[in-house]
Amino acid sequence: MADEQVPHLETFAKAAELSSFTAAARALGLTQAAVSQRISAIEKALKSPLFQRQGGHVLLTDSGHRLYAYAVRILALHREARQEIAGQKTPLTGELTLAASSVPGEHLLPEFLAAFQERQPHIQVRASVTDSQDVLHQVEQGHVQLGLVGVKKESPHLEFRSFAHDTLALIISAKHPWHRRKRVALSQFLQQSLIVREPGSGSRSCLEQALAAAGKPLHDLRVVLELGSNEAIKEAVLRGMGVTVLSTRTIQKEAESGKLHAMQIIGLSMSREIFVTWDRRRVLTIPARLFLDLLEEARDSNTHRE
Repeated sequence: MADEQVPHLETFAKAAELSSFTAAARALGLTQAAVSQRISAIEKALKSPLFQRQGGHVLLTDSGHRLYAYAVRILALHREARQEIAGQKTPLTGELTLAASSVPGEHLLPEFLAAFQERQPHIQVRASVTDSQDVLHQVEQGHVQLGLVGVKKESPHLEFRSFAHDTLALIISAKHPWHRRKRVALSQFLQQSLIVREPGSGSRSCLEQALAAAGKPLHDLRVVLELGSNEAIKEAVLRGMGVTVLSTRTIQKEAESGKLHAMQIIGLSMSREIFVTWDRRRVLTIPARLFLDLLEEARDSNTHRE
């Protein structure tokens, strides 16, 4: 490859990260034809295809994955050399796209985003909060680079890595007859009017798995209400419409004020891991890898404290 191929490598890397020649052209201020020409020039020089088209996206071939690893190192060295000669450090820029389910999105993500912004103030972050199944769909479709969820999915494309732990509990109002108790029998829980999250929620999936392990399907319970947000469920419990099973992270303020009370259900194991996930068919951008490093640091720090 000739010396002028550094811009070509940058174009290749951007197309790999965005899984799109069109998006790469827009990001680099080039025409789509120019992007295609640069990619073709590299493929011709290496005598190997670098991308394959799939579902409206371009995904790296095995050769493309190998080249991307070198491209990242070459571009980093190129940037470092320019900084050394010019005597001025160029800030790292780019975009990080995230999707998170309710518990990690509302109770973990804000702290991580604040820490990430402090480290990388010039990287733009776009994050959305939705249910777990939608997060996984967005990751698989390439709409976001990383997803934060409380449930795993069997998928040949998705990689999962644990970075936090969570505990679910039976949540009742302060006016409930059980409000002074710490635990309740499963048979007693089954008789309660239950408010649950919608299908696709990680919290609901965790409850269903715990019930299945105890030989009790969800339809054995008296489900009186299904709501699409933890805040709506908490409000319904406060109004005496039933009890619920939620992450203890979601009721910290209400528990401290005495409005809601968390209890253990004897015979149900409802602890879970919180995962960061990505599509292994796509390369992780530098911003995504830096955010992943931050999550791993937090995980290792919590492990040492335990």
